[in-house]
Amino acid sequence: MSKKVLVIGYVWPEPNSSAAGSHMMSILRFFKKQQWQVEFASPAQVTEHMIDLSYEDITTKSITLNCASFDTYVQSFAPDIVMFDRFMMEEQFGWRVDKYAPNALKILDTEDLQCLRNARHDAHKAQRSFTHNDLMSSLAKREIAAILRCDMSLIISSYEMTLLASVFKVDNTLLHHLPFMVDLDKINKNVPSFEQRQHFMTIGNFRHAPNWDAVLYLQEIWPLIRKSLPNAELHIYGSYPPPKATALNNTKTGFLIKGWAENALEVMQKSRVCLSPLRFGAGIKGKLLEAMITQTPCVTTSIGAEGMHGTLAWHGAIADSAEEFAQQAIALYQSPTRYNDAQNAGNKLLEHHYDSRQLETQLLDKIQRTIAHLNEHRNQNFTGQMLKHHTMQSTKYMAQWIEAKNKH
Repeated sequence: MSKKVLVIGYVWPEPNSSAAGSHMMSILRFFKKQQWQVEFASPAQVTEHMIDLSYEDITTKSITLNCASFDTYVQSFAPDIVMFDRFMMEEQFGWRVDKYAPNALKILDTEDLQCLRNARHDAHKAQRSFTHNDLMSSLAKREIAAILRCDMSLIISSYEMTLLASVFKVDNTLLHHLPFMVDLDKINKNVPSFEQRQHFMTIGNFRHAPNWDAVLYLQEIWPLIRKSLPNAELHIYGSYPPPKATALNNTKTGFLIKGWAENALEVMQKSRVCLSPLRFGAGIKGKLLEAMITQTPCVTTSIGAEGMHGTLAWHGAIADSAEEFAQQAIALYQSPTRYNDAQNAGNKLLEHHYDSRQLETQLLDKIQRTIAHLNEHRNQNFTGQMLKHHTMQSTKYMAQWIEAKNKH
């Protein structure tokens, strides 16, 4: 039976700017594949790189924060499923959905655990190792509360699935592991050979703190690589490069800030090696998946590869010091044998972890089973029900206070 799906976005999807935008589009397309009616609503400003959803037969709606106009809208739209993009949207609109579309299945798409990313960022800034104690922040309390209030949450990383169960004691019935979904049949197998490729590359939205930190870390790593490979260049791509980034462009050293890439896969497959020295972050990394898709071996850190390869070999190398990172990058760049091994490892990873057919079947099954037993499912989640009690609804009363204040 056809369903009506309302997706409430933190931002309008930008699949060419971020992995989050790309992941969101794969979920929206999954909904459309089921012949479901899909509407994407967001309180965000429109942006230059946002996708035109009308080409995907998805309707759009601008909504307002802290405003009762949403109540009328959601009641008349009458969704069967509401998906929140990141926990902040559940905080803002979840209580309104509970009141005006109480029978809708509530899904939270976490993208990555914000509390984990922030805790690691704080530890990195303080120049110390991250511990689980760093996670016990007010941000974590808000994010985990949103997960508990929803019927199911999509978790992109296997590491985060384990973390939610072991550290935060979230029941597994509320979680669903959904990494990036790749249509393996659409992957272009005819990519340039080792000999046809040249130079190193990295890519990432400059507004994303882990990506900007990686560019700064590459300033330390690149001279070590360049010493052994004096003719190599490092091409750095990403949307929204600030002046402090473009100022790092240096033709003499081959450290080149390229900025926005119209087609990430195209620039990646021309490069011989992808570098991704991430020192903090969460979720799984879209750029590393694109490296697998274009068969571009990648050198990254333990944080970069986290939750992406399970027990299988990585498609390149993993290194956590600047010296080792540079050594691994040089070795991959110069050895056709190591290069081919890395490509084969990447193909295996795509097959085992990112096959969209398998992932879509599992997701549809989870959604249908949860809808079929929704009341029972909710009754078993007492903590979630407790968090919806009026004594716990500070975000609801704050929203109503802001709305009343705005009228005067």
